[in-house]
Amino acid sequence: MKVLNYTAAAFLVVLVFYLLIVGESLLLPFVIAIALWYLINTLARGFNRIRLGSFQFPMPICLAASFLTFGLLIWALINFLSSTFGDVIDVAPVYQENLTRRLESIPFIDIADFEDQSFTQLLTDWIDIPSYAGSVASSFASILASGGLILIYVGFLFLEQGKFGNKISALVADEEKEEDVRKIMMRIRDDIQKYIGIKVFTSSLTGILSYGFLMVVGVDFAGVWGLLIFLLNFIPTVGSIIATIFPALIALAQSDGYTLFFLVLIGIGAFQVCIGNILEPRMMGTSFNLSPIVILLNLALWGYIWNIPGMFLCVPFLIIVTIILSHFPQTRPIAIMLSADGRLRVPVDKTFSNFRFGSGASLLPSDSSEAGEKD
Repeated sequence: MKVLNYTAAAFLVVLVFYLLIVGESLLLPFVIAIALWYLINTLARGFNRIRLGSFQFPMPICLAASFLTFGLLIWALINFLSSTFGDVIDVAPVYQENLTRRLESIPFIDIADFEDQSFTQLLTDWIDIPSYAGSVASSFASILASGGLILIYVGFLFLEQGKFGNKISALVADEEKEEDVRKIMMRIRDDIQKYIGIKVFTSSLTGILSYGFLMVVGVDFAGVWGLLIFLLNFIPTVGSIIATIFPALIALAQSDGYTLFFLVLIGIGAFQVCIGNILEPRMMGTSFNLSPIVILLNLALWGYIWNIPGMFLCVPFLIIVTIILSHFPQTRPIAIMLSADGRLRVPVDKTFSNFRFGSGASLLPSDSSEAGEKD
């Protein structure tokens, strides 16, 4: 029986990944729509918390303001990228040629050959600036082309969200259980919103400071690299390393000496360390980074399935899943295995220890004997 269960589970996993690859044109816009829908709701709740004396903005007005804010941000982003990305793609071959020449001038870098190729050749093949720029540009163009489908998905999600409460009531069919389930969902929602809010703030701060610094030292297309640093900081550890090295390589490619390279490397690295290793853990309470091995495997898997958009989306979604798993004693070991050091930001709550997943679709409270067990 167990063999059949494992076989069925393996077949289901293979089928899911096959459908993800085949249905990319439909599923990727849907995932982006879910992220956009959640961010709009999160910002609307932030607006709703603003009070002017005893006056509080109604939720419909907050939602309209959130829609308007995201609309303006997306419009500004499209205008910015359309005006600068073409220039970046045009100058990318020049950067690649300069970078190759600079690496070849370093005497100790070619101490060994690999498969009849010098280390410099392997390095420059790996750091293919025109290819990366073209891939990022095509990914943005693909997302923009799916903009109509994303908006349709977002609209239907907002139409559906008012009925979520009725679905929970029908699913649980018990007032006491329903109240407990809603408490769990609110706690999970608050933790996810806290993570997203802090991550958006710290990534924005890193991107803005990096943009200002790159402007001051004279790196070309500082706005593009600032935006890229903002996006990469949503990927823990790996994203921060790439966000530090890539602008430094661009500085090396555009300058004659090594001063600008080391200046950018140290400056951006200092921002990453101060904000990512000091400020962000203090704001979150403790560090909530995933294991670097898990991040690398996740990036490789979703990069293969959905290319660059999948790589940017997969880690934030995985952290959100880890937050959800960490709330329940039954799934908390999975969250611990996914974490970097085994210490989770979400504490075990006695309320959640009284719950277990039943054989049906609902979340049922366990019996009194289980309620007394230790977490």
